[in-house]
Amino acid sequence: MEEDAPRPGQSVSLSAIADGLENLGAEFLENLEENQGSGFDWSPAEDVGSWSEAGPKPFSRWRSLQPATRAGRLYREHAQLFRWLLTGLLCTGERMHAKHLTSYVARTERSGDGSLPLLRRVLALVALLGLILWLILDTARRPEQLVSFAGVCVFLLLLFACSKHHRAVSWRAVSWGLGLQFALGLFVIRTEPGFVAFQWLGDQIQIFLSYTVAGSSFVFGEALVKDVFAFQIAWLMQVTMGTTATETLSVAGNIFVSQTEAPLLIRPYLADMTLSEVHVIMTGGYATIAGSLLGAYISFGIDAASLIAASVMAAPCALALSKLVYPEVEESKFRSEEGVKLTYGDAQNLLEAASSGAAVSIRIVANIAANLIAFLAVLAFINAALSWLGDMVDIQDLSFQLICSYILRPVAFMMGVAWEDCPVVAQLLGMKLFLNEFVAYQELSQYKQRRLAGAEEWVGDQKQWISVRAEILTTFALCGFANFSSIGIMLGGLTSMAPQRKSDFSQIVLRALFTGACVSLINACVAGILYVPRGAEVDCVSLLNTTLSNSSFEVYQCCRELFQSTSPSFGAEALSNCCGFYNHTTCA
Repeated sequence: MEEDAPRPGQSVSLSAIADGLENLGAEFLENLEENQGSGFDWSPAEDVGSWSEAGPKPFSRWRSLQPATRAGRLYREHAQLFRWLLTGLLCTGERMHAKHLTSYVARTERSGDGSLPLLRRVLALVALLGLILWLILDTARRPEQLVSFAGVCVFLLLLFACSKHHRAVSWRAVSWGLGLQFALGLFVIRTEPGFVAFQWLGDQIQIFLSYTVAGSSFVFGEALVKDVFAFQIAWLMQVTMGTTATETLSVAGNIFVSQTEAPLLIRPYLADMTLSEVHVIMTGGYATIAGSLLGAYISFGIDAASLIAASVMAAPCALALSKLVYPEVEESKFRSEEGVKLTYGDAQNLLEAASSGAAVSIRIVANIAANLIAFLAVLAFINAALSWLGDMVDIQDLSFQLICSYILRPVAFMMGVAWEDCPVVAQLLGMKLFLNEFVAYQELSQYKQRRLAGAEEWVGDQKQWISVRAEILTTFALCGFANFSSIGIMLGGLTSMAPQRKSDFSQIVLRALFTGACVSLINACVAGILYVPRGAEVDCVSLLNTTLSNSSFEVYQCCRELFQSTSPSFGAEALSNCCGFYNHTTCA
């Protein structure tokens, strides 16, 4: 074992890691086979949701159940087992499938018979026809979904108009990236298992981050991103979209770590990357948020499933839009797997590794702090100048944020937000763009808390809360680091890793910022296409005809129905409850 262990500084191929995962999965499946023959009965027990050692039991009672009920019960009783089995199968089959698929694509492209491009065109045509048919059928009852679909088209046309090299756009990368984004959104937003799974993952993230305060993002990235999630997702996007290993891995890492930590995964290659690949790295950083912040936003009351879904969906979308805005026109050195090696550090022990890591971190943090101070100072100066001009023309509190609340209203509407909610959503988008998403999420959480508390929707001409649909779409739109203060963070982090490319980084950072912001907006549009209200309708008559001590969003909705209704179903107690919470002419 010691002879096979890598020495400090030795390179390790990505294929070796995949082989290790394959061996891990094979060992796991072997253990399952041994347990199966050792007297364990995997049939569901009556009183417990785990395995029973009582021996074999007849399965005749399963035949009497309906297939859907039987499948649901089996999954609930053996959920942990299914997760283990899925993990083992994925680990075991990943390497085999990767080899077969990669070799097939390579053979077909070398043969030059045109069958692979033809197959791709057929699949694209089928997908397009399926999308059109689905939109026709699905939006019949919810036409607001068409507004979100139109928003996707508008943003894509705008990005194509801003493309650096129009003729070099890789439509394969764009179409596959958007397709993966839509598939992920369909899974988590529309399907109940996906929604529940992402809610559960959000709870686990919050629990994990509550136990790990110092260095949580680095630990989280090491455990889930580097070893499992980033490599799996990166492989899928690389094979389907045709991107290089380095840029794809960095974007996949951005799902759970920040814009300055994800590039550490490919730090040795930054000096030799093409401008298109650097643009991908920057866009991925701007389009996602750090895993260490997920727990904070969830604690605000922001929907956990929407937060995680937005970050995961942003990965393929960032790759797609980045290749649309800044297509590849150079020859990359990292097109093949052999060109990418993961290197171990030179540290001989844990203390030396910690010391070296601290030294690197100090250099990165110092660059970030200096750039952040500079850009925030510029923003503060501009806002002060605008405030001074506003006082001269009798416009109070004139700032970039206020201007954005007017300019970005059409953007909010194209996301699929109802027009009456657009001023609030536009203001939140302006906060995110010119301050940061943390402040915007804090403000969004206050709107949500007022809605859940059953507050009046309007107080004078000020809206106190927005609809649930607007909340979900805004959650997706705010999920990203695309704000002007992050320019300094991005430049400081990347320049500390590759100082010789400072001019290249400065050259494309604004274009990447714009692309990353559009990733979040298209994410919101996709959520607007897929979102449907969840939960059963409230029986207002039963709710209001009982003694109520506190108001809620359901109480507010039912009271509004009562005030507008002439039905005798609502009794005197229902009217008394509503008049105790809200002022209305009916109460007089």
